[in-house]
Parts: sequence; C-alpha cells; structure tokens
Amino acid sequence: MKRSLRDRVATRSARSQRDVFLTRDFADLSDEDQIIRALRALVTQRSLVRLGKGVYAKARASRISGRPVLANAAGFQLVAQEALTRLGVKWQASDAQRAYAEDRSAQIPVNPVVKVVGRFARKLRYGNSELLIERQPIGG
Repeated sequence: MKRSLRDRVATRSARSQRDVFLTRDFADLSDEDQIIRALRALVTQRSLVRLGKGVYAKARASRISGRPVLANAAGFQLVAQEALTRLGVKWQASDAQRAYAEDRSAQIPVNPVVKVVGRFARKLRYGNSELLIERQPIGG
C-alpha cells in the first residue's frame, strides 16, 4: 500500500535529529505546493509548528494545555538560531546575550535577539515571541 505524502513527511520529520525543517528538505518527495499542503496538515495535527515562510519546527503537546509547543526544551531562541543556520544566514549572539554569557551583566535577555550580517527579511515567530534582528555592517 502506498503511503500518503503527509505520512512520508511526518515520518521523515519524526526520525530526524533536527528540530527545524525547511520546505526544501522534502523536495525529493513531491512538488512544492503538495509539500506545503502536507506540512500545513502536520501543523493542524500539532506535530509541527510554523515559524515563518517555509520554516517549521517539531512540536509536542503541552502537558498543561494540550496545545502544541516546541519539542526542543531549550526554547524558541535556539530553534530560531537553528533556523537561521539552516537558511544559510550568518548570525551571532546579540551584545546583551554575550554580556550575560560572559557574566558582564546579570540581566537575562527577555526577547530573542541575534545580530545578522547582510540581508535577511523573513520573520521568525512562535506564539507571542518574534526573533528580533540587529543589523551588523557587512565589513564589521
């Protein structure tokens, strides 16, 4: 019996060590429109969450609310950074994150922020959190 595209996408994403998937990760299975439909169905089934255009992350059901939450316990910041890396974007930790990591500040950065070198126009968001982008000059 032939498995549906949605089942094949679900199996591949569940078996993967990655937390972030791009539409192009499934390009060998079918054309882009059908893949997007299959990914949308998996978002409806709550096994994936959509972070932005063509960017999805593994999800699991919350024990408290039953709503889908990121499968990665480290949270949105690390998942968003993985997404940037997968998209080929050059990024680095923000000044506030580095200051906290180096014990130069006791303030924990609340909003996920990264510095991006070059152009990046996509929005990455999960729930009420949106990845904030600081621009870094290309030469600096």
